[in-house]
Amino acid sequence: MKKILFVFVCILPLLVCCDIYQGPIPNAKVDFYIYPNDVQYYRLNTYGGYEYFTGGVNGIIVYRLDEWNFNAFDRACPHDWGEQESWLFVAPDGLRLIDSLCGSTFNILDGNVLSGPSKYPCRRYNTRFDGMRLRVYS
Repeated sequence: MKKILFVFVCILPLLVCCDIYQGPIPNAKVDFYIYPNDVQYYRLNTYGGYEYFTGGVNGIIVYRLDEWNFNAFDRACPHDWGEQESWLFVAPDGLRLIDSLCGSTFNILDGNVLSGPSKYPCRRYNTRFDGMRLRVYS
């Protein structure tokens, strides 16, 4: 019985880790590479820098946390993602994402809601950086 429980406990994280987002934004296939240290993406050359990309549901924001870590969020607001004028953008302070329509604000470090009518965090995409190339994928 202990062996069965041990195997179950070891396998369970593999079954639930694929997509734990529980918000209303639909799944979108995302898989692209960028070179954040390239002059083309000069804003990603520094910590706290960000760039907007196409893809996902309403586009993607890639934000550089530090030398090795990046966040990637869909620009669709979980509160009103189906509306045409609804886009998340980086606030002037560089620490929040703001929805252009409902005014919800989100922490750019983790995508969690800070204020506004949204009850769900931002849809987050996976990132993997090898020192040269950043992969953003779902």
